[in-house]
Amino acid sequence: MSGIVYGWLWVLARVVARICFRFRIEGQVPPTGGLLIAANHASYLDIPLLGCGMSRRAWYLGRNDLFPIPVLNGILQSLGWIPVRLGRLDREAFGKAINLVRSGNVVVIFPEGGRSHDGHLRPPKAGIGVIVSQTGCPVVPAYLKGTFDVLPIGARWPRWHQVTVRFGEPLTFETEKQREKAETKQFYQQVSRSVIEQIAALGQVPVPTGKDDRASDASSRPTADAHNAE
Repeated sequence: MSGIVYGWLWVLARVVARICFRFRIEGQVPPTGGLLIAANHASYLDIPLLGCGMSRRAWYLGRNDLFPIPVLNGILQSLGWIPVRLGRLDREAFGKAINLVRSGNVVVIFPEGGRSHDGHLRPPKAGIGVIVSQTGCPVVPAYLKGTFDVLPIGARWPRWHQVTVRFGEPLTFETEKQREKAETKQFYQQVSRSVIEQIAALGQVPVPTGKDDRASDASSRPTADAHNAE
């Protein structure tokens, strides 16, 4: 049932995007296989516009305080939202994402960890590396151009502006032959840094400098726990 509702919402989002935002899609997502899509995040519109830019159903990792209404929470989770508790690596949420990818599904993650306040890319967090280390899945970088202009933080109503979603070529990272290395903070940071660089290249914007302090908090212990989480 949730698949049918997701399909109708996909069509609705696509139509609205075409009419209101002259929506354009560049590149494509591989048609089969489990993978991560990593995108910049500057607006609440990123999720529906990214979703209607691909032909496959996707699940979305997002902060758990976005929708405080219990009933709405349940509906959105059935449609693909994976709520993530803030402040630490959420073993349950990342475990669900890992299981979905292993089952051949698409999971969307925003490496910056939250919306940008000025539209510029922010330093990435290490969570994406945790999923890659456990699944060995490819990562498709994506850049959403124009969503910040349409609905930035603090705006009450969307503005008329063209939106383009660009999908890059899948990135792969060696994990099977380097398992010990793949379960280190350095590997997580390497993955997140490589991905954010490709996102910046797609958007032709500067690569963020420095690093997020919380990115270094991920360790091999929570990775192992995430592996077994349901």
